[in-house]
Amino acid sequence: MAHKPLTINGITFAPGTSKTIELPVGRLYTHAPMTMPVHVITGKKSGPRLFISAAIHGDEINGVEIIRRLLKSSVLKRLRGTIIAVPIVNVHGLINHSRYLPDRRDLNRSFPGSEKGSIAARLAHLLMSEIVSQSTHGIDLHTGAIHRSNLPQIRANLDDEETDRLARAFNAPVIISSNLRDGSLRESAAEHGIPMLLYEAGEALRFDEVSIRAGVKGIVNVMRTLEMLPPSRSRSKKHIEPLVARASSWVRAPDSGILRAMVALGSRVKKDTLLGMVADPFGETEMEITSPYNGIVIGRTNLPLVNEGDALFHIARFERVIEAAHKVDELNEEHSPEVISSPNPESPII
Repeated sequence: MAHKPLTINGITFAPGTSKTIELPVGRLYTHAPMTMPVHVITGKKSGPRLFISAAIHGDEINGVEIIRRLLKSSVLKRLRGTIIAVPIVNVHGLINHSRYLPDRRDLNRSFPGSEKGSIAARLAHLLMSEIVSQSTHGIDLHTGAIHRSNLPQIRANLDDEETDRLARAFNAPVIISSNLRDGSLRESAAEHGIPMLLYEAGEALRFDEVSIRAGVKGIVNVMRTLEMLPPSRSRSKKHIEPLVARASSWVRAPDSGILRAMVALGSRVKKDTLLGMVADPFGETEMEITSPYNGIVIGRTNLPLVNEGDALFHIARFERVIEAAHKVDELNEEHSPEVISSPNPESPII
């Protein structure tokens, strides 16, 4: 629990504060200043400090909308502790609809960064020193890359007891037990002893309503588990017991051509299930793509034009594929806009 007053960029936040500040990230070559917006909400009672970040990859915008909806939720009036929300970390990338920074570096391979390094290193250092190092827990929001969609999933280091507890509380249908990658925000947070979840859902440069609703609900679930929010008073306490995959891999194009996908995102597949066909434009040659094992399709390309070696279908390995598919169906049923009676997208997910 954090009791020391929170100070970001020289601004100290008293209990009961809700305020947006701008973290300076340098100037453009036009001399115009560039800033990273940060919104801080402090409860009247002390508690955990949860940072929530999005758009570390500038074209992954689902998380921006997830944070917007979360901050508008009336449930935060009962907040205990502090939320530090950073909806747009990679401001340069967002402006340019690009995953990367102007120096073509991947920000999520540049942590913990340095004060005098590249633009990516400086931005990583700023986020670590001003936000992450002052937090007790974290959630980082991502999507698939451009032309790729990800099933809503949590990626986390399940060998850490607290991280495992929060990963299960998020209530996504699938948890991927993934190793920490060099230079990633998750790795740097772990080195500071900060349990952190990575939420993956949807596609770059696109809003996906199910992914957004599931993301907001998941963050609220984590906050309730951390006792930052009171228990839900809703009579509907449906909990999707997540399935944990400790292995996943991409099935790649065996040849260049035009892809005809046979399975949708979230589909259950068995070993040797036909995933798709790659053919030349005349149909003279066709190659089958099959699943290497039993599992669930947790990621797939949306672009039919493929080159040899392109990643096409991401399969998480599950032996109990029927049960895994049931979890995906529950997610879609709970968060699909068609089954939610209220026309207001801001309120029904809490």
